[in-house]
Amino acid sequence: MMAGTFLDVESTNDQAKAQLAQEQTEIDKNLEGEKQELRDRLRTAGFNDQDTTAVVDALARHPKTLLKVEAASELQLGSLEQKNPFVQSIWMFISDLFAASVPVIPFAFLPLENARLVSLIITALLLLLLGVGRGLVGHRNVLVTALETLGIATAAAVAGFLVGKLVTH
Repeated sequence: MMAGTFLDVESTNDQAKAQLAQEQTEIDKNLEGEKQELRDRLRTAGFNDQDTTAVVDALARHPKTLLKVEAASELQLGSLEQKNPFVQSIWMFISDLFAASVPVIPFAFLPLENARLVSLIITALLLLLLGVGRGLVGHRNVLVTALETLGIATAAAVAGFLVGKLVTH
């Protein structure tokens, strides 16, 4: 579970970094367009024209702060929107059920030696696929991210094996 949490947080951080980089590119390429988008959002939030102009002009003089404001308002990074815990727990249950059953299924249909190999191959392929997805979402090197995911999962499996050995002795 610790490895899964690590990968989840890392993927979320990578996605946020990629979105910030994209927003910075948009600011660099079209500052006037981004300023107009900000003006529109401020007016929608209830600012009058004088305050809107003052805020946008001040932010344009401070590019790092402009990026932070754009991230907060456009990308909604750091949003206070609450996730439904029931929905999140159902998705966690489904994903845990899938993750736990995939390596076991070959043992129901194949002889023990074959099942071990098939289980290992299927699990490795699914972990590599997860790593590819993480790389795409986070705009990272897909190969490196896939191998990192496989490596973290392998380390978690080895740690589980060693703890099991310690407990049974």
